[in-house]
Amino acid sequence: MTWTELEKACKACTKCALYETRRNVVVGVGNHEAEILFVGEGPGANEDAQGEPFVGRAGKLLDDMLEIIDLSRTSNIYIANIVKCRPPDNRDPLNSEQTACIDWLRQQFRLIRPKIVVCLGRIAANIMIGGDFKISRDHGKWYEKDGVWLTALYHPAALLRDPHRKPETFVDLKTIQAKVREICTTTY
Repeated sequence: MTWTELEKACKACTKCALYETRRNVVVGVGNHEAEILFVGEGPGANEDAQGEPFVGRAGKLLDDMLEIIDLSRTSNIYIANIVKCRPPDNRDPLNSEQTACIDWLRQQFRLIRPKIVVCLGRIAANIMIGGDFKISRDHGKWYEKDGVWLTALYHPAALLRDPHRKPETFVDLKTIQAKVREICTTTY
């Protein structure tokens, strides 16, 4: 499957009830050849309106976080979500919705073949890292699966709600920067 085929298939998806209330399918944004994949849980109201992940206040904070470690959604990373359509009232995606949508993320993963995956928040981390992952306990830790390195940060929206977590997130960002310099072949 090519990127064009993937985007067309996602936009026509009716695998779960989220398609009934969406304005836009939010496939992803960034460099299709990036070595680093950021994964969030799902689009919110701004993302649904604009068709792009992480826009609005949380997106601005994510862009600022990326800039600290020399990354950018426009050049050297790709950003996707577990679900591609907005859950009503920005609620957490249901397990059935995550299950219905996960194959789209798997296809994105196959196309990108990242060396590093950064999960944004607990839902993405629970799906991507698994086990008994707890964001409050395990953020910033590294996990290796089939040659791919995974870690998790607090979701930018959670940092907006609880700014006291920003110092520990800064430490986590610096560990991501070090890992990128260690294993990625592209100069960052």
